Amino acid sequence: MTATVQQARPKVADQAHLLDLIDAAAKAVTRSSRDDLALRLSSIRERVSDSRLRVAVVGELKQGKSQLVNSLINAGACTVGDDEATAVPTQVHFAETASAALVLGSGGGSVSRVAVDLADIHRITPTTPLAKGQPVLRLEIGVPSGVLREGLMLIDTPGVGGHGNPHLASTLGLLQTSDAVFFVTDASRELTEPEADFLRQAAGVCPAAACIVTKTDLYPHWREVVSADRAHLAKAEIDLPVLPVSALLRGHALERRDEALNLESGFLELFRFLRDDVAQTVSATLRRLAGYEVSAAMEHLIMGARSELATLRDPARHAERLAELETARSRVEELHKRSALWQQTLNDGVGDLVADIEHDLRDRLRHVQRAAEETVDSTDPGPAWEELGEWLQDQAAKAVGDNFVWAHERSLWLAEQVGEHFALDHAVDLPDLEVNDVEGLLEPVADLAVIESGKLGITDKVMVGMRGSYGGILMVGLATTLVGMALINPLSLGAGVIFGRRAYREDMENRLQKRRADAKMAIRQYADDVAFQTGKESRDRLRHVQRQLRDHFTAIAGQTLRSLNESVRTAQDAINLSKRERESRIAELERALNDLCQRKESAQRLVAK
Repeated sequence: MTATVQQARPKVADQAHLLDLIDAAAKAVTRSSRDDLALRLSSIRERVSDSRLRVAVVGELKQGKSQLVNSLINAGACTVGDDEATAVPTQVHFAETASAALVLGSGGGSVSRVAVDLADIHRITPTTPLAKGQPVLRLEIGVPSGVLREGLMLIDTPGVGGHGNPHLASTLGLLQTSDAVFFVTDASRELTEPEADFLRQAAGVCPAAACIVTKTDLYPHWREVVSADRAHLAKAEIDLPVLPVSALLRGHALERRDEALNLESGFLELFRFLRDDVAQTVSATLRRLAGYEVSAAMEHLIMGARSELATLRDPARHAERLAELETARSRVEELHKRSALWQQTLNDGVGDLVADIEHDLRDRLRHVQRAAEETVDSTDPGPAWEELGEWLQDQAAKAVGDNFVWAHERSLWLAEQVGEHFALDHAVDLPDLEVNDVEGLLEPVADLAVIESGKLGITDKVMVGMRGSYGGILMVGLATTLVGMALINPLSLGAGVIFGRRAYREDMENRLQKRRADAKMAIRQYADDVAFQTGKESRDRLRHVQRQLRDHFTAIAGQTLRSLNESVRTAQDAINLSKRERESRIAELERALNDLCQRKESAQRLVAK
């Protein structure tokens, strides 16, 4: 079948050109013994070489996520079935031979891998005995698939977007490091409010997202559902494509090699989205990063070459040039000090950000808590406790997701502010703020406590009535014995009925008040638990952002300082050369400088694309 995911990754020509440019720059910095610059070029080369598209597949349970993954790669890698579901994040990548491994957290940020038999991959859960008590981060499956060979890597995730959203925080964190996200919903119904909320949050975190409507072969009205989904997204101002697909038709098309059936399945449009939208975005990002790194490395080498060349050409101005270099070195040394403006901006910004994010989360949860308590005050929470609990968990998950997205946006804003204060005479590139080790940072929030349903059996009702009627019968019965009537008589029985009904109503009212008090206590405990767990994860995430920014800009300052030191040294050495050595060195530097400038211009053209 000719329709594949060809060119789903950045064009090979672009990739080869980037690698050649990086390799040429690496040779130049190696000749200059600049191991610090070589390390950065090696890092960006590794990233360009591994230009696979990371696509996260998310959605509620039983919406067809795993079947979508299997259909994309034409292999049964992920768990599917009416009584089975994906329990841990599953990463599906290309491998010459099918294999599987369980990735476990070993503490201190390190991970370990345990081989998994392919027959057992559908039975992996967070409590699998293979983990031996260690937290399960993900399941990695290698599949010899042509689509995956083209540069695609899929990540099947546990259900999100439904009641409780137990995996919401880790999934949103995963989207930060993904190139695209496929949100999967089936054609049986329109998008629900929790699904729309998650789509809005995902669009704020991931650079490319799409809503995939599955199982179109099962529902004749799928076109109306797709149209309604698009209307819902437009109303919510969520600019995402809605792509209907059928895994069943895709499977039949591959078996029969039927192009028309494959077109009807909707998967060609899915591949087009990957190729034209996602891959181009990734390609542009890689070009920008590679261009910046090569340009910056060449600029460091050009700085030293120009300084030495200027001294060789005009020895009389040697002292003046040394003074200029010393001034520049002093300015860069200021960037290393803890009192530097950019470090003050970073430290103050992170402190303010942590406080703002924590306050925002508590404010959102407080509104959810108040709405839940108002519902409790106006109704009997016992019979509707399950529905109220699901609503509360949905709203809490929405609050956590919105808080996560806002923290992500504020982190990017802080990075820009720090970059502006750091820059001296030119702009600096900002690092990709990624938090890779998000799995397991947020421990599961305890379930909402159970309260009494408020339902009483016949026996309980009789016992409550009898306890209340006993006093009425005894009091009136004793009074009527004074006029010669028996203790049990019509008057005492009537009084017993009246007292019993009153006692029953009072008991019901007391039970209702107790249920309301218990419900409010459970709601407050749940909100506190969510705030505690999410707040810890949020603080860890922002501290990680702080370390990323600090290390990034400190490294840039260190490289610039080293370049200035090298410039001072070469300028001082140049003044002692003989006339013949000076002429030979000038010719050598002019050739090298011309070569460096050409490479820098090529890199800058990549950044400008």
